[in-house]
Amino acid sequence: MRGGSLSGTWMVAAALLPAAVLAAEPAPLTPERQRQLVRMVRQDCGSCHGMQLTGGLGPALTRAALADKPVEAMAATIFHGRPGTPMPGWRPLLSETEAHWIAAQLLAGFPFEPSRPSR
Repeated sequence: MRGGSLSGTWMVAAALLPAAVLAAEPAPLTPERQRQLVRMVRQDCGSCHGMQLTGGLGPALTRAALADKPVEAMAATIFHGRPGTPMPGWRPLLSETEAHWIAAQLLAGFPFEPSRPSR
């Protein structure tokens, strides 16, 4: 959908979230779960959105590219996917709170995976 307007799609995606999720502040995630989610986004989402999240098959997920997108709509897209597109819903692997955390991190500039110590 490059070049087209996604604002309508984002609004539809936001409508999919239950009102309680939109109104409630998500519970904090453990540091271990946050590391797991960073790895998942960098590896799994990166396979379509680019390993640096700068775009590929899917659009860029950089802070600049998402600056005008509502976090609730982004969380809905992550959780439910986008029917008719290659974007899958991650509902089987994520809670709504985790989808919201990922969306908020994308808007802030998604963190990199920590370096692994060499053996």
